[in-house]
Amino acid sequence: MNITNAMDVHLDVFEGPLDLLMHLIKKDNLDIYDIPISEITQEYLAYLEVMKNLNLEVAGEFLVMASTLMQVKSKMLLPSRAEPGEEDGPDPRGKLISMLEDYQRYKQASKTMEGRFAEFRDVFYRGSPVFSNDEKFLELEFFTLLDAVKRAFERVDDAREVRADSFPIESRVEKIMDLLKNREWVLLDNIFLSETKRLGIITCFIALLELIKQRRIVVVQDVVYGEVRVYRSPEPGEGAVDSR
Repeated sequence: MNITNAMDVHLDVFEGPLDLLMHLIKKDNLDIYDIPISEITQEYLAYLEVMKNLNLEVAGEFLVMASTLMQVKSKMLLPSRAEPGEEDGPDPRGKLISMLEDYQRYKQASKTMEGRFAEFRDVFYRGSPVFSNDEKFLELEFFTLLDAVKRAFERVDDAREVRADSFPIESRVEKIMDLLKNREWVLLDNIFLSETKRLGIITCFIALLELIKQRRIVVVQDVVYGEVRVYRSPEPGEGAVDSR
């Protein structure tokens, strides 16, 4: 089943290879000017494998970035050709660092524009377009959801996987809503906790996306790279979700 064709989930930022790379760098608190290329390449490839297991279409630019990382890694493993006393040649990571610097400038400009939008969102001009709630965006990076899926994959035993097992999405939708029935919120990781097989985890992931699309749940991360909470969306007449 191809998830991207099954549902249309809007994200607040463009999710591309640089988004994933920066996500890994910030998550591990790394310096973009001194990237441990071997470590970051291994992590990047692990996330591509998670996306493959979820049947997500991995766009060509993700594979190009993987190739770039492996090329840089191979260059850094080669012995230096500089003579004793001479300086080494240019850092093989230079082009990658330049790309990340451009990315950061783009993201900062994007945040500035978002701030201006928030400031003037209730100011309307004659002839200005009016957007419905269905055209608003999910305020959570997609790779934050993949973090939880990756941790769940690492916990299960692939050797016991039975492909004939049935994992209807409806059952996982019901499971998630049941978890939220008598509590204010549940941790994202706990949604996958009872799953013992990869197909069950994948089905839970699809159910999460479907519930987000239907606006039946709200996924919140109060602090960058902090815990992710899943809330039931308030019914008509109820107050808004308070994530504090």
